[in-house]
Formats: sequence, C-alpha cells, structure tokens
Amino acid sequence: MTSLSTVARGMVLAAACAVMAAQAADNVTFCASASPDGFDIAQYETVATNDAAGLTIYDQLLQMKPGTTEVLPGLAKTWEISADGLQYTLRLRPGVKFHTTPWFKPTRDMNADDVLWSLNRINDKAHPAHGMARNGYPYWAGMSMPELLKSVTKLDEMSVRITLTRSESPFLANLTMSAIASVFSAEYAGQLQKAGKLDQINTQPVGTGPYVFKSYQKDAVVRFAANPAYWGGAPKLDLIFAITPDPSVAIQRVKAGECQVANIGGDNARSFDGDARNAVLLAKTLVTSYIAPNATRKFLSDRRFRLALSLAIDRATFVQSVHGGFAAPAGSFLPPGIWSHDAGLKTVQDLERARQLVKDAGYDGSELSLFATARSSDIKRAVELLQADWAQIGVKVKPQLMELGELYKRTGKAEHDLALLSWFSDNGDPDNFFTPNLSCAAAEGGGNKSHWCHKGFDDLLGAARGTADIRKRREIYRKAQRLLFDETGLIPLVNKQDVFAVSKRIKGFLATPFGGSEFRFVSLN
Repeated sequence: MTSLSTVARGMVLAAACAVMAAQAADNVTFCASASPDGFDIAQYETVATNDAAGLTIYDQLLQMKPGTTEVLPGLAKTWEISADGLQYTLRLRPGVKFHTTPWFKPTRDMNADDVLWSLNRINDKAHPAHGMARNGYPYWAGMSMPELLKSVTKLDEMSVRITLTRSESPFLANLTMSAIASVFSAEYAGQLQKAGKLDQINTQPVGTGPYVFKSYQKDAVVRFAANPAYWGGAPKLDLIFAITPDPSVAIQRVKAGECQVANIGGDNARSFDGDARNAVLLAKTLVTSYIAPNATRKFLSDRRFRLALSLAIDRATFVQSVHGGFAAPAGSFLPPGIWSHDAGLKTVQDLERARQLVKDAGYDGSELSLFATARSSDIKRAVELLQADWAQIGVKVKPQLMELGELYKRTGKAEHDLALLSWFSDNGDPDNFFTPNLSCAAAEGGGNKSHWCHKGFDDLLGAARGTADIRKRREIYRKAQRLLFDETGLIPLVNKQDVFAVSKRIKGFLATPFGGSEFRFVSLN
C-alpha cells in the first residue's frame, strides 16, 4: 500500500473531524503522525504505538524521570541488586488499580501475579498466552531477553525476584521500557483465556496507566479517558489521538484549534512564524535516521558496496531539504547525548571513491528496492534525494512506500534491499541502540533490519553488557562504533530534532528524549 486513496483519506478526515467537533473543553487532542499497530505494547516497536499504549494505557516496573534518562521507581517502588548482578528483587507499589472498563471490572489491586504473568507470557514459549501475539515479540528477542531471563519468582504478594543468566549492566534501564516491562492484569488475561479471546488484549487493553482506553476508529481516532484512580495522580484532561499522517493537514488542524499538539517536522517549523495562538517546541531527541542495507542480499552483503552507498549521500543537503536545518549529519549510529558517543566518526560525500567501490563490488545494474513509510512529504523528499545521490554512482533504486507498521514487519522479514528508518533510544543506554538493531539475536528476531550479524561486534556488545564499570563500557562501545563504521553494517544519515506545534493554551506537555509524547501533566489555560 503506497498511500490512502483520496476517497479514503476524506473519510478518515471526516471521521476525525466529527469526533473532535464533539470534544468537550476537558479534552486535549494530539494530531498523531501514524496509527498505532495495536495496543498490546509487548508486540510492537514503533514510536506511534508507544505513544498510544506504552505512555498512556500501561505503566512499567520502573520509569524515567520525565524529560530525562534518570531511572525512578514505577510500579516497583524499590529494588535491590545482588552483588553478582544476577538477581533483581523488586518491591511493588501497593494500592495500584487496574482500569475499570466495559469489558473488565478488576476485583483486586496489582500484585506479584500480574508481574509474573506479564514477563512469563513473553519469555516462556509454553505459557498459554505466549502464542497469542501474531507479531511475536521482536523487541524482547532483539534485546536478547530469552537468553538473559532465567526466572521470575514470586516472593510474596508484593515482591518478585528476577534472576538473570548473566550480569547485565543495562538491565535496570531496560525495566523502564514499555515493550519489556509493562504490567498487564493476570486477572483480565484469565477472563479472556477462559472465553477463548486472549487476542482481545490487543484490541480491548487494560493497564494501570494514566489513561483508560475507550475506543479506536482505525486510522482515524483513538479516545482515552483520564484515569481517576491513577497512582501517580489523575491527569487533568481526557485525551484524543487524531491520526494525521500528512504534516500539512496537522498544521491546518493546529491553526484551526482542532489539535493542540502535533509533531510537524523541522521542514514545517516556519509555518508558525508570527502565530499568536501557537508556538514551536524543539525537542532534543536521542534519535538517528539511517539506511538499513539488507546484508543477506546480493551486492549488499559486500562491505564495499554498502560503503559506496554511504559515500554517495549528500547529508548536508539532506539536513536542509528534509529537516529544514533542524538536524545534523550523523557519523556514528549512536547519537550525541548518549554517553560513549564517538564524535570523531565523520561521514563525507566522495562520489569518485563510491563509483570505484561499486565497480569493485561487481554491481551489475540490478534495481534495488528502497522501503520507506509513506506518512509524510519529508520522507518522500528524503527518498527522492537518496535515489538521486545513488543514481550518480550508477546504482538504480526503486522506492516502495508503505504504512509504518508494514514497513517494520516486512523489513524484519528481510523483504527489502534498502530501508529508510529511524531509531529512538528507549532508555538512554548505548546498548539500546546496538543490541536491538545490530545483534545477531536481533537479526533472528526481526529487530535487526540490516540483518547484519558480525561475531566480533556481538562479542563487544556482550562484553559491554557484562561489566558494570562505566569507563570500561565506554571504551568497549567506542570500539563497537568504530567496527560498525568500518564495516558499514548500517548507514547513519542524520540526528534530527523533533519539532512540535503546541497551542499556547497548553501547559505541561513533554516531548521525551525517546521520541515520545507525554500528556499526563497537560492542562489547558
């Protein structure tokens, strides 16, 4: 699917407008740039799905201090780590309520049984709910969790112990991640299992988060109610996600007052120059846009050919034309702002060398596919620029534009030659960039879209995870960055800023360092 038809787009717009026209003054509306893939957050890895589920419906065992990468208590109020780093004992927060919905009425508060169900159904293939995830658990697999997690034990009603097979320095930060550490209701799951409807976890979700899911009109509107019983304090406003893939439409909606927040992209920032009712918010996001060359494909398995593709790219033009200057060329896959980032790695355009490398690799002129999302005009410009740059070195590329969820699914199955993607950090640890995107385990699980498996690189990641010494970890990750750069396991493009249009009536909106949109503190003037 390349894009919505004109008729379908009009129907979606009309549906969204009808809902927003009926909204009361106690709502905030977010023009979301993509539809969620579903609401069972453990199955998915996109920012859009995390916004619509991980930051709204569910809470995690631990959380990040809003707007930072500092780990704080979440559903676990305290934690203890054994001296050997193999055991994590979590004391759960008392009095946490699961959502009450038309499809579920909880009879108890959250306890250790819910944590065991949430972790074991992902990790244990024999668990009765494991197979209900049609998309599998790509993030869990990509983070090597099946090999890492030995057991989850209930110590008492409000305490659990997680035992690992090896010491893992990033593990505490991993417990803040929605696809790994969100807590589901075991009572609700038992109700669904008895009815033979476990898959409804994905369509009728129940969590403990700040918002209660109300309804989803596919590709149009998601509605949430503020959770009055939220342990962290009830949000002041209900929440609506108006699915708006086209930034130009999102801009119109913000200016018309139909949306109070929208991620518009850097190329559209000047649309709000002189606007008395709306402002532009720049977010320092831990993100790298990159090309994933499928290393299992002919020519792309050759390092020389991958390097040629990188050398052909005019990143300076890319920064201006695609991101309106709100970005910087990327040398390392690890973005600035994450410790151990190697600022000495630089990418340059060298067409002469690139042409020679293409020749040396034996490229025969075959047309390569370039997968990208069709969600916005900036992506389309990016595709056109890449296509033109590669044409200068004789490489033919045919773009294939698709919906974001389909893009992730098909690249995970290695159906592409090249893919234009972005990765947002989930916890501020370097491992969160490298392991889910470039490890051999992630190649098998579908998270590694480059399908590049390098034993030496894998060994470095394992060594970094296995030491708690921050200085040693920094040194190891710098070696890993250099190896990845030399091998061109993937092709970094730019580190962009997220650019939001925000109504001046809004207070308390947070753009997280991880690309997310946080609404639980929002109020309206």
